[in-house]
Amino acid sequence: MEPLRVLELYSGIGGMHQALKDSCVSAEVVAAIDVNTIANEVYRHNFPHTQLWAKTIEGISLQEFNQLSFNMILMSPPCQPFTRIGLQGDVSDPRTKSFLHVLHVLPRLQKLPKYILLENVKGFEVSSTRDLFVQTLENCGFKYQEFLLSPTSLGIPNSRLRYFLIAKLQSEPLSFQIPGQVLVEFPTVEAANSQGPTVTVDVRKNSEERKIEPNPPSDDNTQCSGKETFLFKLETAEERKRKLQQDSDFSVQMLKGFLENDDDMSQYFLPPKALLRYALLLDIVQPTCRRSTCFTKGYGSYVEGTGSVLQTAEDIQIENVYTSLETLSEEEKLMKLSMLKLRYFTPREIANLHGFPPEFVFLGSAPDSPDFSTPVPGAFSTSFSRNLLTLEDDSTLFYDW
Repeated sequence: MEPLRVLELYSGIGGMHQALKDSCVSAEVVAAIDVNTIANEVYRHNFPHTQLWAKTIEGISLQEFNQLSFNMILMSPPCQPFTRIGLQGDVSDPRTKSFLHVLHVLPRLQKLPKYILLENVKGFEVSSTRDLFVQTLENCGFKYQEFLLSPTSLGIPNSRLRYFLIAKLQSEPLSFQIPGQVLVEFPTVEAANSQGPTVTVDVRKNSEERKIEPNPPSDDNTQCSGKETFLFKLETAEERKRKLQQDSDFSVQMLKGFLENDDDMSQYFLPPKALLRYALLLDIVQPTCRRSTCFTKGYGSYVEGTGSVLQTAEDIQIENVYTSLETLSEEEKLMKLSMLKLRYFTPREIANLHGFPPEFVFLGSAPDSPDFSTPVPGAFSTSFSRNLLTLEDDSTLFYDW
């Protein structure tokens, strides 16, 4: 087969390009398009021979698209209009405009691409934008399959549930073999907006065969209803049980396989103020755990809900530290909490959990700034050291796939 000519939209730092490269599929990225200047510097450093367009997608004409002569599209449109904790502006959000332009251009191309792959956040699957997308695909003659996948589905100890759609220009329906741990169902738009029992689309079916089935357990952290009994920390018995089950799942690797072997991690330890203020809210994991929560761009600046922290003193029982913690003075609390030796995950470790290979370089906010393979003093108080997490929202992170 001749090499695929790939158009990479919303290219970010090159997550999809890296995945395409490691898939060993014969392909050439004929153009990558993104407006984020910092992301483009990272992309250009790792893929110097790829044509990179620093322009808006809605500013690209039909003629320019046709001149690229591509037969595959990879894309991860802006997720903010669909994220569950956002305003969910959907098609009315200005950030959706570029994707709507893609849907306008697609049927008008001189030659339709053979393949399309799209990634986005959980929430996209119940959006009006998604409905417009699949309607456009069907009108153009594509067959498609949709998935909800998390890195845990592939044995990576990080919960990061994401939506994927694969489309192929062919007459026969797609039929992929789906790994046993993959989450294969998600709510319909009607179910998400209703107050009644939730129903789901079985995405193991293709675009022509769908059925309604009960909703599966969520990959997200369990929310306390207010009726459960708290154990230590702000954690219920049900949440504790869920975490123990995750750590007993041998299909998922231990975190220690993703950690850096660096004796000096002092710059990443949680400061006393954060320990005292957020002790009861921390999601604490150990190197032998097989789980971690989704990291966000606020990680290192904010503590609550931005990602897990690592307990490096593995011989200390966390229950013993948290017992009667509320009755102690601040000095005594700090002394007990310090026994756990809690630290943030390093940027390189987070990159490892996102599937980026060791040779992938993350630059700072300037082309000549250091990469994340070199520890930086006060790393989480500097802007460029958080670029991996900031760029994460601008990159495709297709490597989760």
